[in-house]
Amino acid sequence: MTRQYPVLDRFYPIVPDAAWMERLAPLGIKTVQLRAKDMELPRLRDEVDCCLALARRHSFQVIVNDYWEIAIDASADFIHLGQEDLASADTAAIRRAGLRIGISTHDESELDAALAADPDYVALGPIYETKLKAMAWAPQGLTRIKVWRAKLGDIPLVAIGGITPELAPGVIAAGADCVAVITDFITHPSPEARVAHWVAWSAGDVRSSGR
Repeated sequence: MTRQYPVLDRFYPIVPDAAWMERLAPLGIKTVQLRAKDMELPRLRDEVDCCLALARRHSFQVIVNDYWEIAIDASADFIHLGQEDLASADTAAIRRAGLRIGISTHDESELDAALAADPDYVALGPIYETKLKAMAWAPQGLTRIKVWRAKLGDIPLVAIGGITPELAPGVIAAGADCVAVITDFITHPSPEARVAHWVAWSAGDVRSSGR
């Protein structure tokens, strides 16, 4: 039987906490990732529960970054694993709990490790230079997206890193199924308006005006 991979919206935002998710929830997002760093576990559990309550209310799916045990306990939709987390995560337990798995990649060896874990999507980054954090990898560019697309077959490909509305159409044309965005809206003077623009682009209502 042919594997049924999840359908990812062309855009999903990544947020640092439930407060940000609450701001974006009414805007028509279909998928959002919670990437909470340096947060005490009791608070993190509460944040995940709050995010999932918002998701039920507004009909979107939640990806929890890194904390797979908390994601299982909370019945999240997805767990996203970096390479270090992939090495220590119990992927069999994640599968038994019914969660989908996304995995970050930056080079060929990491892609091999991700494919060995039978992921539901693979992320590639940074596509362009990003100022969110210091990166050990040079920008991947559109050519690397095309290479990953050829290697992944039907597995969804998420592109991340330095992507703006102006750049997004080229990223999709190169072979990505989805763009994950942080800095472009977090640092925008009107984050909600920026996300609303992204949502409209994802739905095909706008092209790339970058308002």
